[in-house]
Amino acid sequence: MGAAREPHIPDGQPTGQSFGAAAATRSNQPDSSKVPFVNQTREAPAWKKSVINLDSGFKGLMLVAALVVLGIVGLIVAELMQGSALAWQKFGIHFFFGSEWDPVSGGFGALPFIYGTVVSSLVALFIAVPLAVAVAVFVTEMCPKPLRRPISYATELLAAIPSVIYGLWAIFILVPILRVHVEPWLMKYFSWTGLFTGPAYGIGMLAAGVVLAIMIVPIISSITREVLAVVPQPQREAALALGATRWEMIRMAVLRNARAGIMGAVILGLGRALGETMAVTMVIGNSPSIAKSLLAPGYTMASVIANEFNEATSDLHRSALIEIGLALFIVTIIVNILAGLMVWTVTRGTPARTNA
Repeated sequence: MGAAREPHIPDGQPTGQSFGAAAATRSNQPDSSKVPFVNQTREAPAWKKSVINLDSGFKGLMLVAALVVLGIVGLIVAELMQGSALAWQKFGIHFFFGSEWDPVSGGFGALPFIYGTVVSSLVALFIAVPLAVAVAVFVTEMCPKPLRRPISYATELLAAIPSVIYGLWAIFILVPILRVHVEPWLMKYFSWTGLFTGPAYGIGMLAAGVVLAIMIVPIISSITREVLAVVPQPQREAALALGATRWEMIRMAVLRNARAGIMGAVILGLGRALGETMAVTMVIGNSPSIAKSLLAPGYTMASVIANEFNEATSDLHRSALIEIGLALFIVTIIVNILAGLMVWTVTRGTPARTNA
């Protein structure tokens, strides 16, 4: 018989000794299942820590800024309440319903000034809102592109004119026009309403309302233009495709969709009109009286503070003026609440849609 052949071992395969050595080596290695767990999480790099710290610092800075704004409002309210304490203790709530204003005898009532502020602001809105909305609609929907920027710039430029310039312009230009041409015509055809009776001075509620209207047109027009610009273009195209005329398209697809934003623009314009001082003081007549006619002189809360605060000779007089400032603050809050209710009434809580 032939010699027994040795078993063939492929290249690379360990021999018996090699198998034994490999087994011994494996037996010497620790079992990974029995090795205690070691946390190998790496520490965040320094740059990432700095980013996190910067983010936290920015958040804190924004919180401080918001609290500063609230603190300023709180300080204003506290100062008004403290300064008006003397008048409040003497007159109470009747101060806002009294019509007497006599610093000599110590009789003070803020009703004529509240009346003058509200009436002049309403007259301004009656004139400014149709004009401002018409300008915004023309610029966004009808104006040729080369003219859009010049017209927008010219309209916004009115907001940069100082208030005293408006007052001087009204004294030398507007008041003579009202006295000679406008007020006699209104007295002739609309005196039956009771709003245009009495002598035509040119200076009065109507003049103040016209000046305020010119001053708030840029605010209302600019915001309305921005609101109209974000109305989705498919709505315009859909209305025109259904056979609507351009006017019907603007009325149903554009103005209806932007009504909440337009109301917001009107609110901001009203806020500007309520607090305007210098221009109104120069043309309203500064008479603490309540008259139905818009041609009669009047007074506003801001005007009486500007006219009499430096000349107040008694603590009660000064306290009454500060309380008028508090009344102006309250009227502003009430107007904004009413405006919010008006927006809700129109939109029924549904916000205006914008481009997706």
